[in-house]
Amino acid sequence: MMMNIKKIYKLIIKVSLLSGTIMLTTADMSLSQETPEVILEDREEMPELTAIQWYNQGVDEIEAGNYQAAINAFSESIKLDATDADAYYNRGYSYLVLEQFQAAINDYNQAVELNPEFAYAYGNRCYAYYQLKNYKNAVSDCSEAIKLEPNYPDFYIYRGNAKDDLEMHQAAILDYNEAIELNGNNAKAYYNRGLAYNRLGKSLKAVADYTKAIELNPNFADAYHNRGVTQFKLEEREKAIADLKKAATLFQSQGNTNNAQKALNTLTTLQDSR
Repeated sequence: MMMNIKKIYKLIIKVSLLSGTIMLTTADMSLSQETPEVILEDREEMPELTAIQWYNQGVDEIEAGNYQAAINAFSESIKLDATDADAYYNRGYSYLVLEQFQAAINDYNQAVELNPEFAYAYGNRCYAYYQLKNYKNAVSDCSEAIKLEPNYPDFYIYRGNAKDDLEMHQAAILDYNEAIELNGNNAKAYYNRGLAYNRLGKSLKAVADYTKAIELNPNFADAYHNRGVTQFKLEEREKAIADLKKAATLFQSQGNTNNAQKALNTLTTLQDSR
């Protein structure tokens, strides 16, 4: 007996990293390396087994990390059943992971056309628009996702990130507040709110948020780096040095050599400024 497996991936939450200079400037936005959470549920048995078989193969390929193979499988499923919003959604997810953002948007367009209440499709399309620097569309899509799923904190984080890049820093902070209200253990919400506070010149609040992010995730290298930069602005030189050293060590242990070098460069600049 063949059962269709519906696989819905939660959003990929980005982490922001300030540039490696002492001045706090526009952040580089990067994709989180965490594996997205998976929700699996059974679906009623359907007569069109071939489309279901391709769909399930796509699910298996996603689970194995074979995203191009997943795209191929979902494409075959869509040829046989072009009315399955989940197939478009999961193919869009695969494109998203491969950073083919316009292709992902195209699939999410189809998913929401077939299912106008598909909150996660709006949320992931928000992320894709963000990566293409279309921040206004990102805000619009996350707002729609929030209408449909108001208790999912990641939608607020996404929208906050887009608002922050539109220089709507206070509005971004309000979204991060909502995310924290829904999940007080989300290190990235505190971290991104810290970035927004920095951009508003509220260094003490930024340090408090970076500290909370580190408390929740002791291996949060970006938070150590940006707390170190902010500590330097507050003339807390020794604390800044300690944070930047810790950031460099964590980045290196995590295989992020570029950011490790950024942290070391910032440390060198700080030490040379004596």
